[in-house]
Amino acid sequence: MLERIIEASSDKNDVVLDPFCGCGTAIAAAQKLGRKWIGIDITHLAVKLIKGRLADAFGKRAEKAYRVIGEPVDLESAMALAEQDKHEFQYWALGLAHPQAQPKPEDRKKGADHGIDGRMWITDASGEIREVVMSVKGGHVTVSQVRDLRGVIERDKAAIGIFICLEEPTAPMRKEAADAGYFQAKVVGASRHPRLQILTIEDLLGGKRIDIPSQADIRSFRRAPKAKGKAHTQHSLPFDEE
Repeated sequence: MLERIIEASSDKNDVVLDPFCGCGTAIAAAQKLGRKWIGIDITHLAVKLIKGRLADAFGKRAEKAYRVIGEPVDLESAMALAEQDKHEFQYWALGLAHPQAQPKPEDRKKGADHGIDGRMWITDASGEIREVVMSVKGGHVTVSQVRDLRGVIERDKAAIGIFICLEEPTAPMRKEAADAGYFQAKVVGASRHPRLQILTIEDLLGGKRIDIPSQADIRSFRRAPKAKGKAHTQHSLPFDEE
């Protein structure tokens, strides 16, 4: 329906504005039809979903052709977001760690997951679907928080746990993580990965990523279908004239 509306009311290279873009349906339709677009939303979760949707539908080239305004770009702006809105900071940090990380549903009982803020799933080398649990901390961090995450990993039989923090982790925190050992699929030649990984926001902004099996099949939100027909490569995304 949105494709029909956009096609009937605009020409190629016109700009489509969606000021409440949500999951990005209008944006995806505009991109498919060769329009420029501007999408606005208040939540970092929406931005994360739209970025994933564009990548799924139009490939990796889409990531380099648009610009996100309002996301933290350095440690100072990340700290400001954490102070302003704890939940938005968590959504943003999860997306920074991995595009397929899912935030924890809001209706879960407080404290039931000992600080678990997100999850993702991988298929290991044996073909078994395994869980990765994620905890995001925007304030002061302690070894007890890492110990809690380790307990959740063992309780839920998760493959890997990811602890994301603004502060630099202490030596006891790193030791607790190292003591958790490694995850390795139960097949000959499977790679090993630290079972409990601590990454700072500074690490992630610098390009460091979580250590998961390289051939992992990431399962998360339902992927958008690949765009059909001839792809628009010129003036199809905002800011590509730069």
